[in-house]
Amino acid sequence: MDSTSTHDDSVSAHDDPVHLRDGAAPRSGAPRALATEAVHAGRDDLARQGLHAPPIDLSTTYPSYDSRAEAARIDAFATDGADPAGPPVYGRLGNPTVARFETALARLEGTESAVAFASGMAALSAVLLARTAAGLRHVVAVRPLYGCSDHLLTAGLLGTEVTWTDPAGITDALRPDTGLVLVESPANPTLAELDLRAVAHACGTVPLLADNTFATPVLQRPAEHGARLVLHSATKYLGGHGDVLAGVVACDEEFAGQLRKIRFATGGVLHPLAGYLLLRGLSTLPVRVRAASATAAELARRLAADPRVSRVRYPRLGGAMIAFEVHGDPHEVVSRVDLVTPAVSLGSVDTLIQHPASISHRIVDADDRRGAGVSDRLLRLSVGLEDVEDLWSDLDRALGRARRGYGAGPA
Repeated sequence: MDSTSTHDDSVSAHDDPVHLRDGAAPRSGAPRALATEAVHAGRDDLARQGLHAPPIDLSTTYPSYDSRAEAARIDAFATDGADPAGPPVYGRLGNPTVARFETALARLEGTESAVAFASGMAALSAVLLARTAAGLRHVVAVRPLYGCSDHLLTAGLLGTEVTWTDPAGITDALRPDTGLVLVESPANPTLAELDLRAVAHACGTVPLLADNTFATPVLQRPAEHGARLVLHSATKYLGGHGDVLAGVVACDEEFAGQLRKIRFATGGVLHPLAGYLLLRGLSTLPVRVRAASATAAELARRLAADPRVSRVRYPRLGGAMIAFEVHGDPHEVVSRVDLVTPAVSLGSVDTLIQHPASISHRIVDADDRRGAGVSDRLLRLSVGLEDVEDLWSDLDRALGRARRGYGAGPA
């Protein structure tokens, strides 16, 4: 079984105390473990309001009888992007329910702030627009990335220019107009791991954005290793139930202000109901990740010993994702599963399987895709919360029906 390397400092965050944001600490003032923060962050004020469940604020606009004060607050937001003081103004400026999720996610990632968006791609787009607006249009990136992230950079749709490199080449790839270094670890879909501390050092003063979707703050907090920006497709593990589309960037307050201004101007806001579902999802995040990871580790062990499987990739960091290549036709494996759902996406309570070369990474040039390790025989498995024996029985049947002699794969 292949296992990508990780550095000694990349510790698990399972039970580490979380460093709380200024002014957001619990009344006791004591640091709290991540599992406790997952349940209580963003909800610290509820009991004092006589509430138990967080309210959902669906308002798009809010009444104000002091238009002079309103103008001053909007001017202040335009200056630095800080959350307007006082009552809400308008849904595109911010929403109280979404703000609860942002506070909670920042606490879990150990950053000052977090800014939520309508999707993971909207979040990444906002980061790129913020850097381009500062005259820093060049991006250095390490493959593999999520297929749409790769496409957004390669196509230059937002006016950016990208240099693809391996981790050892990051420093040499930097230019005076480099505004961002972008990596995923573990990467989608190969699960390759990077030494984030070494990567951050190679970036110098250029901000490092680490996509932490696969690991979540349960397994890894990139900000502790030097990443200035931490990206999540919150659709995945943070929501955890396959019923919400969202993205979020955890970062320092200065960069958060830039992102809020971009979000206000472009309208990529998160719906309040999605914010509520994400806050609810965070409360079970540690439990879900640990349970799914234990099952994934066992399935990875069995797949690695199976003669029908040619290669298995499972991160040393752990997690609930498995990448494996089969000797037979991967499309047949996908078509034969019963309990496992053949579907794009990941991080849900149920197990999903997909063929990256056909779906999630189809938009990436075939040579670039294969050069990044995304072979035509690769399958990506997102392990859920089902019983491990039931999952193995389903995979065993699907693999047993796979024919040998699979050819070159999709064109």
